[in-house]
Amino acid sequence: MMQNPIGIFDSGVGGTSIWKELHALMPNESTIYLADSNNAPYGEKSEEEILQLCIKNTELLLSKKCKLIVVACNTATTNAITQLRKTYTVPFIGIEPAIKPAALQTQTKKVGVLATKGTLSSALFNSTSKLYASGIKVFEQEGTGLVKLIESGLAKSNEVRHLLEQFLRPMLKEGIDCLVLGCTHYPYLIPALKEILPNNVKIVDSGLAVAQQTKSVLKKNGLLNNDSTLAPKNIFYSNTNPAVLKELINNSGVEVSYLDF
Repeated sequence: MMQNPIGIFDSGVGGTSIWKELHALMPNESTIYLADSNNAPYGEKSEEEILQLCIKNTELLLSKKCKLIVVACNTATTNAITQLRKTYTVPFIGIEPAIKPAALQTQTKKVGVLATKGTLSSALFNSTSKLYASGIKVFEQEGTGLVKLIESGLAKSNEVRHLLEQFLRPMLKEGIDCLVLGCTHYPYLIPALKEILPNNVKIVDSGLAVAQQTKSVLKKNGLLNNDSTLAPKNIFYSNTNPAVLKELINNSGVEVSYLDF
């Protein structure tokens, strides 16, 4: 089981930002990544639709002998991970907006959250906010349209910059000093965000914390692969044209291909 791959799925290419953190922290681990781009964005779907997509992705990863599954999508985590954990015995690692670290870092006691509708409207997001953001004002903003543009390879486009300026302006007027990226697609917007945000506003995302939690759970379950003699396999599947996926990974040591799922 230690040699088996880590499974990762997302509503598209965004979860590759999580894969990069996982790969950097655990280079001996093999991985299988599913980019469900054909159904992106999950954030605009109903809770039941999201759950069914998550079940489909989980079943495929389990058929490929994955030892642990990372739900590399905030919307999927907040809407489906509780049911996934009840249904399957494999460990699941989820992604939640980094409200807690932002709450610990803010000096103005004002934090912005940029996320999808599916994440912001979920019970898990609201309970996390109440738990960790007591005494802090949280300004929520739906990133409508951003996922589709990133999926189209347009993360650096003027259209993205225009949307970001529009979304961030009200939060900046309120005096936020931390911006939580509540979608795994959004780290690909960091170059644009740094051009827009004042120097005093910190960008907070969950990537490293997720990788650390994954390693901890693997170790706890006796599943961590410490054998560096076997070269790991990193396989990426997309159910649409994988060109954007290849561009974002930009790593010669991985396989990227189309798969109808």
